[in-house]
Amino acid sequence: MPTRGFSNVFVRDFANPPSLRPGGQEVAAQILWRSRRDRTGIRAAYLYRIDRALPVRPMTPARRAALAKAMTARRTCPECGRDAGYVIPTSLGMCVPCFDAPALAA
Repeated sequence: MPTRGFSNVFVRDFANPPSLRPGGQEVAAQILWRSRRDRTGIRAAYLYRIDRALPVRPMTPARRAALAKAMTARRTCPECGRDAGYVIPTSLGMCVPCFDAPALAA
């Protein structure tokens, strides 16, 4: 598999334009780099040909509703049950006022 020499390729996660998807085509090229994050120490980005790409499937009303429900759940504090207006940090597990309440009471 070639690792360079393509100018008409895109990476699936960063498609340019963003309205394309690989559509079942084979990988055209890859980019390899060393990384401390990966167990193997080597990460890869797979590149796909733009001329063979397909348009992204349109969002259905059911999928839009499911995504809205999931985002609402991510913004809802499990302690007080209020919509925090932002995604609850997983490091805290609750909204910032609920996290700070024990510290303020002491």
